[in-house]
Amino acid sequence: MLDDSFRLPDEALEASAAIRRRWDARPVAGLILGTGLGNVASYIETDATIDFEAIPHFPRSTALSHRGRLVCGRLGDTPLVVMEGRWHYYEGHSIDRLTLPVYVMRALGVELLILSNASGGLNPRFASGDVMVIEDHINLMFWKQAPRMEKESDSSRQPAPHPYDRALIEQALAISRRENFVAHRGVYVAMTGPSYETRAEYRFLRRIGADVVGMSTVPEAVAAARCGMRMLALSTVTNVARPDNPEVTTAEDVVAAAERAEPNVRRIILDILREPWDACGSGVSE
Repeated sequence: MLDDSFRLPDEALEASAAIRRRWDARPVAGLILGTGLGNVASYIETDATIDFEAIPHFPRSTALSHRGRLVCGRLGDTPLVVMEGRWHYYEGHSIDRLTLPVYVMRALGVELLILSNASGGLNPRFASGDVMVIEDHINLMFWKQAPRMEKESDSSRQPAPHPYDRALIEQALAISRRENFVAHRGVYVAMTGPSYETRAEYRFLRRIGADVVGMSTVPEAVAAARCGMRMLALSTVTNVARPDNPEVTTAEDVVAAAERAEPNVRRIILDILREPWDACGSGVSE
C-alpha cells in the first residue's frame, strides 16, 4: 500500500511539477525501460513526450539504446508514464539521482511500477532471449553514501524485505504460459559495472544464488518499496555465462539480444496493464 507519510525529496516535487505543466493527468502506473526495450513505449497512446534534459534535476541518458525521454499517455483506460531509458551508477550518478525517477513517479500518483533491464544469465538452464521475472535480488553495488530515502525519512521505517509483488509475479508467469514463451522466476544480482564480470566472478555470483547479473534496477526497487508501491521487475537474458568456455560479449551484443526478447517482455507489460489489478492491494511476500 502506498505510504502517504513518506517525505519525497524536493527535487522530485520540482520535477513532477514541471511534468504536470506539460501533462495534467494522474498516472497510476509507471514503467522504466532498460536496454533494448524502448519500443514498448510505442504501444502507448501518447499525450506528451518530454526529453530528460527538459525536466529539472534529470540528467541526459548516455547508455547505448536509451532514448532519454519521458512518455506520458494511456494504455486503454490506464494513464501512465514511461521512462525510455535510465541512468546508471557507472555513469557517475549518485544513488539519489538513480532513484529520483521513482520518487517523481510517486509524486505524480503512480501506484504500480514495472521495471525492466537487460541482464547476463548465470543459471545454466537459461538461454539468450529468455525472460526472467525477478522474485528477489542481491545488492552488490556497495553504495558509498546513504541514499536519500535513509537521510530524509523516518529511519525506523525500513523498506519491505521482499519488495517484489508476489501476485504480479504469478500474473507475469501466467501470461508467459498463455502466450507460449519461456519466462523463469529468479534472483537478480546488481553490480556497479561498467565492465562485465570475470570468470571467477561468474562462479562466485552463481554460488551465492544469483540467476542473472546486471547494473541497475535494485536502487529503483528499494526506492519503490520505500514508497509502498506495488512492483514488478523483468530481466531479458542477453547471454549466458559459461566460465569454462567464455565468449566475448559487447554492449552491441547485449542490445541486439534484448531487442530480440522485447516482444515477450512487451506482452507481459501490456497484459499486466490491461488486466485488472488492485492498486490498493498488496501481493508482497511475507
